[in-house]
Amino acid sequence: MSGLLARALRATSGPPAAVELAANRVSGASIEWRGARPSIAAHAVEPLPGGALVPSLTAHNAHDRKTVVAAIGAVLDRIGRPRRIGLVVPDVVAKISIIRFAQLPTRPHDLDQLVRWQVRKTTPFPTDEARLSCAPGLAYDDGTDVLVSIARREIVEEYESLCADAGATAGIVDIATFNIVNAVLAASGQAPAGPPAGADTGDWLLVNVGVDYVSMALLRGSCVIFFRNRAADSDGTLADLVHQSAMYYEDRLQGAGLGRVVLAGAAEHGIRHAGDVDQLRRMLEQRLHTPVDSVDPRGAAALTDRISAAPALLDTLAPLVGLLLRDRVAA
Repeated sequence: MSGLLARALRATSGPPAAVELAANRVSGASIEWRGARPSIAAHAVEPLPGGALVPSLTAHNAHDRKTVVAAIGAVLDRIGRPRRIGLVVPDVVAKISIIRFAQLPTRPHDLDQLVRWQVRKTTPFPTDEARLSCAPGLAYDDGTDVLVSIARREIVEEYESLCADAGATAGIVDIATFNIVNAVLAASGQAPAGPPAGADTGDWLLVNVGVDYVSMALLRGSCVIFFRNRAADSDGTLADLVHQSAMYYEDRLQGAGLGRVVLAGAAEHGIRHAGDVDQLRRMLEQRLHTPVDSVDPRGAAALTDRISAAPALLDTLAPLVGLLLRDRVAA
């Protein structure tokens, strides 16, 4: 097991199958390789009743453990009963930060300790009770950015134990938005672990609409330069979040304009946040002055002939494909 929450956007040996636990469902997928080309071999979705799983950064998440474990087991049965899986958890389970350091320690342990000290005042639990992951990002004249994921250890272990009770070991645990990013990068033929290069150095935005949150990740090539998450019960609207993020991009990140905006989760959850998917898309295009594309993981992993490509299914598959192909470049 990795022992970390999220090795976000880093090359890690991928598992044969992935499972996502969300507030409203459990989903899973496995891949097969046809030469150098991956394809979705099987996928499954099991709904969860309201209140069975309530994602939280600080509190107990599984309120109906028996129901959640049964749903995981049903998904595992339908995707080939894998013993080792990658696990996708809701964004709100982790706190994401981007910290700039003038000089990075050469030893991973020293970087871990430095980051824990840096985030201690803004983390709502003791950092010695946390799972932590650090991924170096872009280098600037005054230092190097580090993408930090931190989660309460007992909550990550809670998710891992749900999978264990269903008969699978979660060797990688990562948040949904980072794995959708990985799917977008894999579909474009760019390695999730790599720095921006060549034609992929442009800025782009991912908007991930979850059942109980919205996340926005700004990237420069394959490096996250901004991340913001708003829980469903937070003050403000999605339009407010988009406006604030766009202003920060323009004022603080010297943004020269977004080359691409990708929308994920809207087919399933857009109506909750914006009335309908078309309204959400129009709002994003008007505010960001950029066409908005729906996420489509088929550029990274093909669907078999028996799987129809409904928009909601593509949303569901995106984080699963991103985790499964986190160490690959799409052919």
